[in-house]
Amino acid sequence: MQPCLLTVLLLNCFCCFVSSLYFRLRDAEVKCFREEIPDETLLLGNYQTQVYDQQRAESLPAPRDLRILVVAKDPDDKVILSRQYGSEGRFTFTSHTPGEHQICLHSNSSKFSLFAGGMLRVHLDIQVGEHANNYAEIAAKDKLTELQLRVRQLVEQVDQIQKEQNYQRFREKYFQDVSHSTNMWIFWWPVVRSLYVVAIITWHTKSW
Repeated sequence: MQPCLLTVLLLNCFCCFVSSLYFRLRDAEVKCFREEIPDETLLLGNYQTQVYDQQRAESLPAPRDLRILVVAKDPDDKVILSRQYGSEGRFTFTSHTPGEHQICLHSNSSKFSLFAGGMLRVHLDIQVGEHANNYAEIAAKDKLTELQLRVRQLVEQVDQIQKEQNYQRFREKYFQDVSHSTNMWIFWWPVVRSLYVVAIITWHTKSW
């Protein structure tokens, strides 16, 4: 029983870092995703598109002139990224407000609608925080030794853990405020309803 529980726990831990998926995108259709991000956290997204042939049920290379528009908004609905990319691309942005960020992708070209009934297959991979860093590139660029690179990884992991903890405290405060507001409404609603009933009875009594 214990090995089984340990396996499930490890799978859950690893799944927390998996954020790759694929979806189908029709002509002029917009697909949006929501990602909860702490403040001052890097988000990296990689995507690849293919044209999906519905008749043959297979994926074909996307046209080179295909353009994908990526729009990202913060929890206050403020646009923090709006940029066009090709059939393959990488987009990044840094959050400045903790909370749920919205990421939308859509094609601003109808040329692919001439192929395969206008259906794209988009492979999307999203990495957040310390997982968005390419440490091989960092080591080559800054000429870091293996030990120096490991120390840098540990420092950034600790920093990310602190950001996650601050975000959890932010969420707890938000839910406490919502709970308090709900409880106040539950408390005052019977009082307001009783006063309304008394006012109606008094008005009817005086009208007699």
